[in-house]
Amino acid sequence: MMSLPFYQRHHEHYDRAYRHKALSSTVSQYQKETKSKSALYAQGSAAYARGSAAYRHSSAAGFSLDSSAAYSHGSSAYDLESAAYSYGSTAYDHSAAQSKRSAAYSLDSESLSTSSAAYGHASESINKLAAAYRLGSEAYSFGLKNSNLMIEDQSYKMSPKAKRAKQSLISEDKENKALDYSVPIFTGREVNISGITDTEEERIKESAAYVAKRNLFATGEGVSVSKVAKTSEEEHHEKKSRKVAIRESAERVAMKKTLEETQAFHRKLNQDKLLHAPEFIIEPRSHTIWEKENVRFNCSVAGWPEPRVTWYKNNVPIDVQAHPGKYIIQSRYGLHSLEITECEFDDTAQYHASAMNVKGEVSVYASLVVKRYKGEIDASLLHARNLSLSPFAVTPHGYASRFEISFVDKFDVAFGREGETMSLGCTVVINPDIKRFKPDIEWYRNGVLITPSKWVQMQWSGERASLTLTHANKEDEGLYTLRVAMGEYYEEYSGYVFVRDADAEIPGAPGAPLDVQCLDANKDYVIVSWKQPAVDGGNPILGYFIDRCEVGTSHWTQCNENPVKFARFPVTGLIEGRSYIFRVRAVNKAGVSLPSRVSEPVAALDPADRARLRSHPSAPWTGQIIVTEEEPAEGVVPGPPTDLQVIEATKNYVVLSWKPPGQRGHEGIMYFVEKCVAGTEDWQRVNTEIPVKSPRFAVFDLSEGKSYCFRVRCCNSAGIGEPSEATEATVVDDKLDIPKAPGHIMPTRNTDTSVVVTWTEPPDAKELVGYYIESSVEGSGRWEPCNNNPVKGTRFVCHGLSTGEKYIFRVRAVNAAGLSEFSQESEPIEVKAAIAAPSPPYDIVVLESVRDSMVLGWKQPEAIGGTEITGYYVNYREVVDGVPGKWKEANIKAVTERAYRIQNLKENMVYQFQVAAANLAGVGAPSKPSKPFKCEEWTIAVPGPPHDVKCTEVRKDSLVLLWKEPVYSGRSPIVGYYVDMKETEAKEERWRSVNEKPLQKKFLKIDGLTQGVSYVFRVRATNQAGVGKPSDVTDAVIAETRPGTKEVVVDVDDNGVISLNFECDQMSPDSKFIWSKNYEPIEDDPRLNIDTKGGKSKLSFKDLGEDDLGIYSCIVTDTDGVSSSYTIDEEEMKRLLALSHERQFPTVPLISELAVEILEKGEVRFWLQAEKLSGNAKANFVFNDKEIFNGEKYKMKVDQNTGLVEMIMDNLEEKDEGTYTFQLQDGKATNQSSLVLIGDVFKKLRDEADFQRKEWHRKQGPHFVDKLGWEVTDECNVMLKCKVANIKKETHIVWYKDDREIMVDEEHDFKDGVCTLLISEFSKKDAGTYEVILKDDRGKDSSELKLKDTAFADLMNEVCRKIALSATDLKIQSTAEGIRLYSYVTYYVEDLRVGWVHNDTQIKFTDRMRTGVTGEQIWLQINEPTPQDKGRYIMELFDGSTTHKKTVDLSGQAFDEAFAEFQRLKQAAIAEKNRARVLGGLPDVVTIQEGKALNLSCTVWGDPTPEVSWLKNEKSFVSDANCILKFESGKNVSFSISTVSTQDSGKYSIVVKNKYGTETSDVTVSVYIPEEERESEQEKKQ
Repeated sequence: MMSLPFYQRHHEHYDRAYRHKALSSTVSQYQKETKSKSALYAQGSAAYARGSAAYRHSSAAGFSLDSSAAYSHGSSAYDLESAAYSYGSTAYDHSAAQSKRSAAYSLDSESLSTSSAAYGHASESINKLAAAYRLGSEAYSFGLKNSNLMIEDQSYKMSPKAKRAKQSLISEDKENKALDYSVPIFTGREVNISGITDTEEERIKESAAYVAKRNLFATGEGVSVSKVAKTSEEEHHEKKSRKVAIRESAERVAMKKTLEETQAFHRKLNQDKLLHAPEFIIEPRSHTIWEKENVRFNCSVAGWPEPRVTWYKNNVPIDVQAHPGKYIIQSRYGLHSLEITECEFDDTAQYHASAMNVKGEVSVYASLVVKRYKGEIDASLLHARNLSLSPFAVTPHGYASRFEISFVDKFDVAFGREGETMSLGCTVVINPDIKRFKPDIEWYRNGVLITPSKWVQMQWSGERASLTLTHANKEDEGLYTLRVAMGEYYEEYSGYVFVRDADAEIPGAPGAPLDVQCLDANKDYVIVSWKQPAVDGGNPILGYFIDRCEVGTSHWTQCNENPVKFARFPVTGLIEGRSYIFRVRAVNKAGVSLPSRVSEPVAALDPADRARLRSHPSAPWTGQIIVTEEEPAEGVVPGPPTDLQVIEATKNYVVLSWKPPGQRGHEGIMYFVEKCVAGTEDWQRVNTEIPVKSPRFAVFDLSEGKSYCFRVRCCNSAGIGEPSEATEATVVDDKLDIPKAPGHIMPTRNTDTSVVVTWTEPPDAKELVGYYIESSVEGSGRWEPCNNNPVKGTRFVCHGLSTGEKYIFRVRAVNAAGLSEFSQESEPIEVKAAIAAPSPPYDIVVLESVRDSMVLGWKQPEAIGGTEITGYYVNYREVVDGVPGKWKEANIKAVTERAYRIQNLKENMVYQFQVAAANLAGVGAPSKPSKPFKCEEWTIAVPGPPHDVKCTEVRKDSLVLLWKEPVYSGRSPIVGYYVDMKETEAKEERWRSVNEKPLQKKFLKIDGLTQGVSYVFRVRATNQAGVGKPSDVTDAVIAETRPGTKEVVVDVDDNGVISLNFECDQMSPDSKFIWSKNYEPIEDDPRLNIDTKGGKSKLSFKDLGEDDLGIYSCIVTDTDGVSSSYTIDEEEMKRLLALSHERQFPTVPLISELAVEILEKGEVRFWLQAEKLSGNAKANFVFNDKEIFNGEKYKMKVDQNTGLVEMIMDNLEEKDEGTYTFQLQDGKATNQSSLVLIGDVFKKLRDEADFQRKEWHRKQGPHFVDKLGWEVTDECNVMLKCKVANIKKETHIVWYKDDREIMVDEEHDFKDGVCTLLISEFSKKDAGTYEVILKDDRGKDSSELKLKDTAFADLMNEVCRKIALSATDLKIQSTAEGIRLYSYVTYYVEDLRVGWVHNDTQIKFTDRMRTGVTGEQIWLQINEPTPQDKGRYIMELFDGSTTHKKTVDLSGQAFDEAFAEFQRLKQAAIAEKNRARVLGGLPDVVTIQEGKALNLSCTVWGDPTPEVSWLKNEKSFVSDANCILKFESGKNVSFSISTVSTQDSGKYSIVVKNKYGTETSDVTVSVYIPEEERESEQEKKQ
């Protein structure tokens, strides 16, 4: 035996028991017994009954519980109908009884063990009948010996014990070995909701049966359950102990009380009848089984109104009728089940149950895996030639593999009109792609296989399957399914096709009938049936005309004179052997409709002949059959026909049917039909002229309401036979009534363009053909059909609706008698996609923490469920020593922001949090528990993290990042934000800052992204203390501009209204346009008006002004990030205002205003030019408010192609002085332009005209062809030049500047016709007016050039350009102050602007960084250079229009050498600057009279302070009483002698000295004696 896969090894005992055929038969036997005894379940088999004594010995108890109640409360152990997997005994869990969510009951361990032992004996007694059952029972008994079985309320599962040994496959010799597993128990709670029944009567019967059965089991009367064990023909009997009996009795009483309390609780719930969406209480579980076994999926669902449950296989509804006996679907007491019998390998699929009511729809899923033995695959298939028949292969594990079939480029719901050609198609991808395996392509309409015909064509290209409706009709409407099969495996894809009526030829006529068929065809008779159209043209349909046409001809014959209302009509008078086609037309008071599609051809033949021809065709079908009759034999009068009956009766006709007589001879027979009023014997022959050949006949011309009897006679050549027995009295009236209106019309949301409509079938409805559904936009009063082919069932999806509109619906039923009245209108429903609860939020972070509260932040769910999120709910729990506690609610009322403060927390306690989002569908699943956070006071000085960081306006090279400020700002206010980014896959150290300076705003547009690269972002806040923690990282964003991305577009309409427009084609039903200004939502701004319709939104400015400047952005919610923005700055505002004025007051745009010019011969031309003129444009010419016209004086012309409008006058006279106006009109736009020619202006123009006439004459002598102009040479000199013509040898040229002749050394020879004057080193002094004069005997001509103001500036710009081009490369020079960069030019002028750039940054000049010009040298002085001064320097020379650059690299060795030289020169300069010196104050010579006081002072300087010493006559000299030397404040030196004498005469030297040098200053003191004193002294000496 092959080994099991790993996912089956743990359940091998279960698989063995489940696939045991003996068990299958036992289960079937018990199901039949259950149904026959009204759900009394006798557990066991005949072996139990024969061993009742053994049952008493085992102390087994009788159980009397309703199967449903036992299932609901988890207290039944062998409910084969509701729980197919319970093979053990009843168990009660004492612990489960204490649970609030369960109604299970428990037995103590002793009772449980006894009960299990009893089942063990019973299991031994039925080894021969159910070995698998014994195996499951023993395993169950062993597993329950020392444990309680927990029976959960809402789920069931097969659970191995916590510790188990390694299991191996069970073999026959180990059957009696107990396994360490618990047999699964199918449990659930009671849901007091009955199954969905078609009528209220059936529901009442079902409820009554349930109550009766419950009461019967609750009392325990008449129920006995016996369990017998038989061993070797001996019977062993045991009696119950008193203790066991008393305990069981007490438990029954407790169980009954609990049941009553639970039922009362559910009755109270049902009385409430609050609407709520479906909810699966118990979900189906997945199964893995072997082939040929049965499997059952069970689920329990609650909801009000009662949900309808539909089962699906691979998303395709399961059709029980299409697979008789394969699927069994049951719904009882809220328990729904799907049973699949004798599973095959192709039953491996995903199954799901969908429950739906007016509140919504919910689905649950389960998978089925059907295993196949390796040996069951025929090895011959692996070598067969037609491998396409078997897509399976044997793998090393023994399982069959299969192809994967998928559909791409699929067709969607399609809409067409009758007569159009429609195509459906899918591209089919089959994996693996094996060339020799070719798929079978099949198309189905409403589940019926479509075959190619003239109406339908099918193609398969090898990759794409397509179906074409060559001429669509309403019969083609329906659900189309493409099935692609590879052997036994197939995949399907479906889409609905709607076909509307073609436009009626007569307005108001009804739509064409459809689905014309021929029934009960015979030799000269056929019944034609059809379906009524959905569209009546606004007037009731009066009836239908039936037309026939013989095959092979084109002549149509109307079969009925008066319209018939019944949708069936017998057509008689056919010619036997010929074939016919039929069509039907509807008629109302407006007219007759278009004809329906023709029926299939039908032959007028006896049914036996038709069958014989079909089985033995003798020749190709030609459309006509020739019938020959045999020669009559001896005449035999035929007997009476038999089995005469009325098969159809309407107000218009009665159809009779009979069987030919047994006695009729060998010749053919015909029939006469007779009628009489009931109660009389006045028989009248109906077909008096022509007998009928067919045993069918339609009797017309009967009186409505009367009763008739009918009989038939046979006739042939021998005579007329006896009549048949008369029919019973038949009233001439419609036996089939028009159905009543359907009820309970209930629309539910489906998609953004469709709505699901359900209804209930009308009571007492017979022979329903289907239903027509109509829709209407609420309040419009206009109804449109949703389908044009009646649909069966009571559910239909109405497509093609407008998103966001509210619709109402109504339904009418259809049968052959007609269409019912419309149902009541449904409640209005807005067309939106069905909503669901949102997915969990994620990335929970703490934004602030204090001693007793914390602020959380989180990200919005990825899926919001189709509608906007209304709020969030936060839960928290304590975590102690790593062990989490119970969840607690943080908020009762939903919070709308994605940040919430949780109060009343414990300081220093660790918490976990989870968040759930809510919308209109309900509260979604909570997020995963956050990581633990400690509740403690944040004392950090820096801010907390920003939150709600998100990306918008994502493009291929940019995006906009938005965020919210931190909740915790730190110890000082936030001063800005830093944005970080990195590639998604990059390491953490690759984070880089986007902005160098902190941002004040809370948004940033990030440019420079690489297309296709994924990025993440974060934001940090900063204050005076520093930069805070970063925000949570954003979700990864790929830099790409998605296809279909649209931008905000500015528009100015014809009324001058300025608006911003944004369009989105990706909206969901709940999407909204959110406009923001500077990324702050706009709320009730009186300056703005926002208008949104469908997928377009417009923001209009009421009066655009400076207050409206900013960035306007628009985000579309519930989309994949659709957003855009538009910036209105001051320049854009001016442009828009100008455009608004232009649109508000339209004008004919002019290229030039009205102008005047003088033509060559002195003619005056007035002209203007418009940008464009249409062919209808016209111009009016006005002079001094009077219109003037084309004539001799005025020659006028309008050229629509060029937009040129002109008027020419030969000359100007004095009377022509005034105002000239050209008026233009081109449709709505107008414009005019005027020119005033008065006074000096007119005089000047007149003079110019005269001058031009003279100028023409001037050119007859020497003259200037090109007036005097200038150019700048490469040497930066200015050359004045002009071109002359008509020159001869005697012609002279003279130059003037400011009316002073310029002496020129050389005379010009005029050979090249150019005269020049060179001006070197042009500067401002050369500005002035230059004139050149040509003259000879024929006359003279002059040309003047003014080089002043603008003209001079233009010339200087060119001079500067040439000077800039002459600049030499930059060089480096070191000075004592620093480093000098310089360049030489040819010469320098002040108009040349010089700028310097360092490392791409414009240098701002300071005392340290100076620039200047010395002679022809332009330099940049860098004083006290530092390493920061290294780099690339650019000298920019701007000539007025162009910047010329020279570059030098002051770095590396160049900088080092220059810096070293600078240091050397600087030291020398410092030494020179700081050396000791005498600054002044001492004279060179001092002459003083003896006896006088001498005071000398000077100032010295030095750094450091110099030492000061004195010398007298080159000898050291110090201070004494007579001579006082002072040195004060480090700079003031004084020399004082109170009384000088001749001894004081001499050369005094002051010596100042410091480390930088020594300086000596000399002063000569000469003391003289006055003559008188000298003489007196001499006399004294003598």
